[in-house]
Amino acid sequence: MCLSARDARHAIPLLAIEKAGGTDHRPPGILKRGQARVMKAIHCTAYGPPEVLRLVEVPKPAPKDDEILIRIRATSVTAADCEIRRFDFPGWIWLPLRLWFGLRRPRHPVLGQELAGDIEETGAKVQSFRHGDRVFAATGMALGAHAEWICLREQPEGGALAKIPANVSYAEAATVPYGGREALQFLRKGPVRRGDRVLINGAGGSFGTYAVQLARLLGAHVTAVDRGIKLDMLRSLGADEVVDYIQEDFTSNGRTYDLIFDVMGKSSLARGLGSLTPHGKFLLSNPRFGQLLRGLWASVTSGKKVIFGAESGTNEDLAYLGGLIGSGQLRAVVDRVFPLEDMAEAHRYAESGLKQGNIVISVSNPDG
Repeated sequence: MCLSARDARHAIPLLAIEKAGGTDHRPPGILKRGQARVMKAIHCTAYGPPEVLRLVEVPKPAPKDDEILIRIRATSVTAADCEIRRFDFPGWIWLPLRLWFGLRRPRHPVLGQELAGDIEETGAKVQSFRHGDRVFAATGMALGAHAEWICLREQPEGGALAKIPANVSYAEAATVPYGGREALQFLRKGPVRRGDRVLINGAGGSFGTYAVQLARLLGAHVTAVDRGIKLDMLRSLGADEVVDYIQEDFTSNGRTYDLIFDVMGKSSLARGLGSLTPHGKFLLSNPRFGQLLRGLWASVTSGKKVIFGAESGTNEDLAYLGGLIGSGQLRAVVDRVFPLEDMAEAHRYAESGLKQGNIVISVSNPDG
């Protein structure tokens, strides 16, 4: 998992106002949607399958003096959203994360870690943004992007906020703040250098598609590993070589790499270390406890290094990625777009293993 425990105090207010059986269950004093005091959101009502996700109405947030109110136009569904919904984490971090997210059910039930939208209102102390700016953001551990509005600080805790280039759509922009930013930070931490031979395992998802392109921009020779159905797409992103992991185990082909980035943490670290050059780096974004121990031992006893995590990026990093997309040097891969009310179906597709790149959720169109 690529999340770090951050302050979640800026999550959307959590009072659910569900409608059932045609009856309006709003508490007294809550106005109707036409009066702009409530909004639609997706609540994760319990840990479990996609069916635990419910479309509800909640109070629309109001920005504090140091916050920005964003009308969300598009968001995404990532593997991390599905992990949180299922609460499917390695045993060594299970309890700390359960305490953070909520013991019996999610404490912050509006999931979603990245978004694109328009600034509707700014607090008195906000300096860098103004009403009407098109922005994209990573929300960090506060989550909250699977809704119509959200309040964020200029530098969200554990997240990032930047303006969207004029020629980049909301759907494209909504895929960048989480997957793109994490890929950038990991590759910088390697670091990837011109001429390096880099292998990316799990290259066909939200992290991997950006990692392939960023590694190529840094001058690396890139081998992309994923399912066969994704290989043509990965070639189109600039991968020099592609491997179908169902047909071939990259750790057994005798080739070595200066850097291996295992996006999903699914490969054998022991065999992966054998596929590194003598001073190679193994980047692991989703480590299991045994991998942590083996990686620490390898880092101490050999010239090889295992890197388990990367620092969260800044607003400037997000703006940099936006500039790359705006200039055509980086491409957002959008597989499917689902409306907000079909969030459960989007989660099912995310877990199918078939998605290529990103799943986008259309929240509201600019004319809506």
